[in-house]
Amino acid sequence: MKTNLNKRSFVKFFTVTIFTFFLVPFELAKALTKKVVNKNLTKKQKEIMFDEGTERAFTSDLINEEREGFYHCANCGAKLFASTAKFESGTGWPSFTEALPGAFKTKVDYSFGMKRIEYHCASCGVHHGHVFADGPSETGKRFCNNGLCLIFKPTNSN
Repeated sequence: MKTNLNKRSFVKFFTVTIFTFFLVPFELAKALTKKVVNKNLTKKQKEIMFDEGTERAFTSDLINEEREGFYHCANCGAKLFASTAKFESGTGWPSFTEALPGAFKTKVDYSFGMKRIEYHCASCGVHHGHVFADGPSETGKRFCNNGLCLIFKPTNSN
């Protein structure tokens, strides 16, 4: 009887140790790759950018934005897209044919039972959206971005 108790204690200790060894560094590394720069982010923006959430379709004011300018990360201000790359995809989110060079880092996302390419701001690491291979231009790409993750800055027309 006493031997079983010691074995259970050892297995429990071993399991917790392995769990801690693998999970804690992963969570720590994940936390270190994303940093809050903009302290004025809303709860929904934080949910999308830091927990890889998604805003409801057709709720972003940026869907109808047609002025010339650039789209920046709402967290760190990094320049991500030129307005010339924006197009109406009909999906309900701001969509772009290409990002500015070096703007994003990507990873494979297997959530919702499918394989998708997720992209994050290269500067601060926050989630912006997914890129699909059904875009209208020669790139064939559609960067489907959450509007709450973007700030549009129009080009001065002086």
